Amino acid sequence: MTNLKAINVGPVLVASELGRAMAEVICDENADAVVTDRGSYLRILVPSRCTLTRSRLEAALQRRIAFPSDLEPALVSFKGAFEVDSERACWHARGSE
Repeated sequence: MTNLKAINVGPVLVASELGRAMAEVICDENADAVVTDRGSYLRILVPSRCTLTRSRLEAALQRRIAFPSDLEPALVSFKGAFEVDSERACWHARGSE
């Protein structure tokens, strides 16, 4: 049986204003987040579950954001299962919903 806590998940983001703000908020909301800066993109990995809330992202950017549509330009790829609604984006290990 696989230990779900050992599986890292999270987004790969364009290193834009939006992508960097998303990375900052993800680090604030997920204590174990690790960001690898590859210049043009940011890889973020968090053990088991990675969350991003709209309200915190709006506060970081100081403007309104619509989930999921406004996330799409920054979201290049991701690892894990991805779920998003109007308030929260979540990447999680499959089977840990």
